[in-house]
Amino acid sequence: MLKKLIAQGAEAKLFLEDNKVIKNRFKKSYRIKEIDDRLRNFRTRREAKILQKLQAIGFPAPKLIRNDEKENLVIENIGGKLIKDILEKNNCKKLCSEIGTKIAILHNNIIIHGDLTTSNMILNKQIYFIDFGLSFFSEKAEDKAVDLHLLKEGLESKHYKIWEGCFKCALDAYRKEANKSSETLKRLEIVEKRGRYRARKGS
Repeated sequence: MLKKLIAQGAEAKLFLEDNKVIKNRFKKSYRIKEIDDRLRNFRTRREAKILQKLQAIGFPAPKLIRNDEKENLVIENIGGKLIKDILEKNNCKKLCSEIGTKIAILHNNIIIHGDLTTSNMILNKQIYFIDFGLSFFSEKAEDKAVDLHLLKEGLESKHYKIWEGCFKCALDAYRKEANKSSETLKRLEIVEKRGRYRARKGS
């Protein structure tokens, strides 16, 4: 079966082949070859470790099938609908509560997603999180707070009519399930103030 290009971002191309997703971190000609190779290899190995950890804890995310430890990951193809396409047509508060709970599970397992948008979530009986290309391991409240702030920005940008209620539901669920949630949410207030200050300064 031929590979079919299904998506391309700044760092990687996604191909569909035999109902599996191949994620290829392509070479960057503007970077020195040795640095480019090292970066791509490191990011590929890190993403593979995170997917393995997610599988070990039973978290709904694509399963890692194969990893060449250089530039290619072969992962499970998750069927379903992107949350960004259905959030406003469904029970958005219920979905966002589930999102908040699942972010708490990630953070309790010291995993920071790094790109929490509704484009990286798929509904297939339950919500699956996808694209862990920017993910990393961290116990810091700052990193967890930034993760939540990214979710807020994504909701505000793509779902501006309903984002406030959605984000509140996500935070309420997160508060109940996350370890040291009060510390993280206090840090979130600082992160948001910092963002508002930068916005005022730039205007």
